[in-house]
Amino acid sequence: MTFARVALLAAAFVAASVVSPFSSAGSEEVALSVAIDGAIGPASTRQLEEALNVAAKRDAEVLILQLDTPGGLVTSMREMIADILASPVPVIGYVAPAGGHAASAGTYILYATHVAAMAPGTNLGAATPVEMGGLPSLPGGDKEKDDKSTGPAADAMTTKVTNDAVALIRSLAELRGRNGDWGEKAVREAASLSANGALQEHVIDFVARDTTELLQLADGRTVEAAGAKRTLATKGLPVETLEPGWFIRLLSVITDPNVAVILMLVGIYGIVFEFTSPGAVAPGVVGTICLVLGLYALNLLPINYAGLALMLLGIAFLAVEAFNPTVVLGLGGVSAFLLGAAMLLKVEGPGFEMSWAVIGAAAALTLGLALLTGSYLWAARRSLPRVGGEAMRGLPVEILDWQGDEGHVLALGERWRARANEPIAPGDSVEVTGVSDLVLTVRRRDAGQNGARQ
Repeated sequence: MTFARVALLAAAFVAASVVSPFSSAGSEEVALSVAIDGAIGPASTRQLEEALNVAAKRDAEVLILQLDTPGGLVTSMREMIADILASPVPVIGYVAPAGGHAASAGTYILYATHVAAMAPGTNLGAATPVEMGGLPSLPGGDKEKDDKSTGPAADAMTTKVTNDAVALIRSLAELRGRNGDWGEKAVREAASLSANGALQEHVIDFVARDTTELLQLADGRTVEAAGAKRTLATKGLPVETLEPGWFIRLLSVITDPNVAVILMLVGIYGIVFEFTSPGAVAPGVVGTICLVLGLYALNLLPINYAGLALMLLGIAFLAVEAFNPTVVLGLGGVSAFLLGAAMLLKVEGPGFEMSWAVIGAAAALTLGLALLTGSYLWAARRSLPRVGGEAMRGLPVEILDWQGDEGHVLALGERWRARANEPIAPGDSVEVTGVSDLVLTVRRRDAGQNGARQ
């Protein structure tokens, strides 16, 4: 098999993994299951989208969406809700396992599902939106004081965001016939409910201990999926779990904003090292890959491009500081980097906050590298030259022949023309004082010493 065919097959395999990371073998009646475990973000959106596509292709009876999430990004949540509402395959939202929860964004998603259920020992609610990004919270900071200092503009924005969230959860409640009043309470007052409490408040349809009981209780229910009425026949169906592929797992890691910032730093410094040490290859390759991954991750997140520009400007200032120490550029670079990192996210959600520990460590590392490089350059600037004419100053040489004020000397194993401004004779100990047009200027080495003794 030729190399071209091998490369073509490898590319096809990678493309298939990216486009459809879930297995889609089989066409028998089945209930598919996908688990969203952790913060709601771009990876969760991609995972649900792929699961719904596989469920539609296989004409699955239902897709069980198992939720255990503290919430996440509003943008990703809305995309997931839109996918559920457009799905021709009914989606059963199931908060599990015991001890799990569907908080914040998870509550909205559960409201959007065609059938909602919870396992004993789970809870949902606390759906108050946290939209505005900004400076990361300092450890031990006074949150109440911070809230009071935001001013009327922030209060107005909070009111608009809250009212928008209330309208969304009420519209979902009306669509699925659930308790919209409690949904509004969860948004405005951050109310929460246990599994039995949610059943009593008509927020969910039933409580199920496992997926077998879940399918038994869902059997015979009539739902509307993509505008068509369907009666579920789920009793006794085999459940097949769809595992996320490598691409979704990669997304879940790199879309953490702290990881994205670290990838960008590694990428930038790898490329800088490659330019300063041409031929190393590895730093350039690794740096380019990390930089592309970091930029791709930030492109998926709701970022403030002014913050990103400040971060890049700060790194540029620190790079210049390393080669031309001025202190001002160094302080300005650190300040710009910290401000940019703090402003990077437009919105924040559970699992998507910038950490002071990461920002501070990255800034300290960047400043430390700049100072270290600057110290090496300063030391090199102050040290004696090692090559060229300047390096030959003070070098002892041997006179080969001499006549008048010029002759030939042996320096560094080579024969040189030389001249002197003082009487010199063969056998004298002489040293180089300068180089001009491949002609050495020399003097007797004991001339200065004798003058000093006299």
